[in-house]
Amino acid sequence: MTATSLHRQPLAETPFHPRTSALNRLHNWGAWAGYRTAGCYGDTVMEHTAIRNAASLYDITPMIKYRITGPDAAAYLDRLTVRNVSNLAEKAVHYTAWTDDAGQMMDDGTLFRLGPQDFRLCCQERHLPWLRDSAWGFDVAIADETESVAALALQGPTSAAVLRACGFDIDGLKPFRMAEFAFAETNLLISRTGFTGDLGYELWIAPAQALALWDHLMLQGAPFGLMPVGSDAVMLARTEAGFLTANLDFIPAQQALREDRSRSPLELGLGWMVDWNKGPFTGRRALLAERETGGRWALVGLDIPGNVSAEGAILYHRKTAEVGFITAACWSPTLKRNVALAQVQARHADCRDLWVEIYALRELQYVKLMLPVRATPRPFFAPGRRRATPPPA
Repeated sequence: MTATSLHRQPLAETPFHPRTSALNRLHNWGAWAGYRTAGCYGDTVMEHTAIRNAASLYDITPMIKYRITGPDAAAYLDRLTVRNVSNLAEKAVHYTAWTDDAGQMMDDGTLFRLGPQDFRLCCQERHLPWLRDSAWGFDVAIADETESVAALALQGPTSAAVLRACGFDIDGLKPFRMAEFAFAETNLLISRTGFTGDLGYELWIAPAQALALWDHLMLQGAPFGLMPVGSDAVMLARTEAGFLTANLDFIPAQQALREDRSRSPLELGLGWMVDWNKGPFTGRRALLAERETGGRWALVGLDIPGNVSAEGAILYHRKTAEVGFITAACWSPTLKRNVALAQVQARHADCRDLWVEIYALRELQYVKLMLPVRATPRPFFAPGRRRATPPPA
C-alpha cells in the first residue's frame, strides 16, 4: 500500500472485503484494530436473529493474533498468563488473561496450542512490546501474524450443519478443540470457539484462499439461513452471553490514565481461571494479597425491570449513594429480559437495595427512571447445543 493510498484509505481492508463491501447495503463501517469492519449490513435485528436461530458469518480477521514458538513457549506462557498452559493439550484452546506486576488486567483472549512448542494467542489489544519484554530469559520467538491469517466466525444453531454441507466432518469436534481440513490447496483450521455464547466455530485460513472460503460457505449455507453479520449484532449476542470486552467492560491497565480505573481478574469475576499452584506468573504476588484482603470492585450480572437498555447508567444504594455503573446492557430479544453487566463496589456485590438511574427518551423528552436491580448469574444465555457433541442436526 503506497503513501498516497494510505492517505486516502486510513483503515486496512481484510481479505474478505470484496464480499463484505458488496453486501453492506448501509455502508455502515467501523474501525477495529486498524481495519475497516462492518457494523451492520442491513438490519441488526435480522442479523442477531441469524446468530440465535440459524447461522451467521462474521469477519474476525482484525483480531490481534500472536504466534509464539520455541522450546520454552509453554513455560513462557505459564509465566505470562494466569492459567496453567502446561495442562493445555495439543489442538486445544482455552480462555485466559494476563496482568501487569500489580495484578491489573492487561487483556483477555484465547490461547491455541497448535503443537508441542507452537501457540497462537488471540486478543483485542496490541501487546507485542509487553510480550517481548516478558520473554527475557526464555527461548521463544514471538511474531504478530494478524495480517497473515484470515479468520471468520461461523456462529448459530445451524453452523454445524453448514460445515457438514461444506464437506467438513466436525461431528467429533468438542468445545475448545480444533482440527485441520484440506481446502483450496491449503489447510483450513476450524476451532469450536466463538464470542456469542452459542454453538459456533472459528475458521482460520491463509488470506489468498479467503474469498474461496467465503463463497463456499455462503453457497452451501444458504439452505440453513446463513447470513453475514456485523459488529452490532455480535455485541448484542456477547452481552446476552455475559462475555467481557476490553475498553468496554474494563480498561486495560496499560491504557488507564487514572490508577483507580484498572481492575484485577478477581474484580472482574475471573478468579476461577487463576492457577495459584502452577508457580510464578506476572502479577501473582499482588493477586495473592488481594485474595487475602479483598478487592475494591466486583463485576456482577443484573436483571433490570422494563425494556430500556441501562448501558452507561449509574447504580445507587438505597437510591442515594453512588456505588457502581453499568458497562454493558441490552434488552435481550432471545431471553425477553433486560440484562446488564456492572461494576459495583465490592461491599455491594450482593446487590441488595441497589437501584439504577436510567434516562429514557419518550417522544423527544427524557424521563428519569429509578428502577430496582437484581443480581443474576452469568452467562445469561447458555443453550445446551453450544456444548453438545456431536452438535444437533
